[in-house]
Amino acid sequence: MSYTLGKTLLKIDDVGLEYNGKPVLKGVNAEIKKIIRPGVTTGQVVGFLGPSGIGKTQLFRIIAGLNHPTSGKVSINASGEEVKAGEVGVVAQNYPLFEHRTVLSNLIMSAMQIEKDAKVAKDKVLAYLEEFNLSDKAYHYPAQLSGGQRQRCAIIQQALCSEHFLLMDEPFSGLDPIMLEKTCILLDKLANKDDLNTIIVVTHDIITASSIADHLWLMGRDSDKDGNKIPGSRIVKEYNLIERDLCWHPDIAKTAKFGEFVREVKEEFKKL
Repeated sequence: MSYTLGKTLLKIDDVGLEYNGKPVLKGVNAEIKKIIRPGVTTGQVVGFLGPSGIGKTQLFRIIAGLNHPTSGKVSINASGEEVKAGEVGVVAQNYPLFEHRTVLSNLIMSAMQIEKDAKVAKDKVLAYLEEFNLSDKAYHYPAQLSGGQRQRCAIIQQALCSEHFLLMDEPFSGLDPIMLEKTCILLDKLANKDDLNTIIVVTHDIITASSIADHLWLMGRDSDKDGNKIPGSRIVKEYNLIERDLCWHPDIAKTAKFGEFVREVKEEFKKL
């Protein structure tokens, strides 16, 4: 598969975090670069995996600019400046929307954070609703939406106000097989709207993450010579799925090599 890597879009640089003098994160490093494919608009999707209690939530909040690390920093767009709250869209598990506002009103509020012209903001929202099959829900309230429709609205909401960066917390949790497939299609479609679009998916679902991502990060702790885990988590393993020829193929998840890859990741996951 022909591709090259361009400029750095997001960089986690030696991030550490301590609570009460105890390390939670230690020496976390990772980088997302722009993927360039001839004649194809390709965004970036990174699957972020790790067992419960490993520190994913803390790093999630640092990447989003909601918390500051004890040391190191996260920067976007190769600016070198630490990320600020609002620069990275965050889609939480409960898909928060203002219950007293219609879908259209919720989304226009988000679009207005970037688009200062109200008509431009509304037109942008209507285009998103059309593209993601929600036009008929524009004047509905969140309580009138199904779980899948609410999820789509929450994703669009954050895409509108954060431009190119989206951080998602367990977007596959509790979904039935049909909704899971629809969510994967939605994320793929959203990522590939612009070659700067970058989605980081925090999840326990190894199979689904592997089926939509171009890279995977595994978070864990190092061990000492006796096999005891050392305090302070970091990204201990990265997988480039492009180099393994596991990206951009229809029905890749049905192939034998995909199954072998998932088994490999699961074995590594057990060590974390």
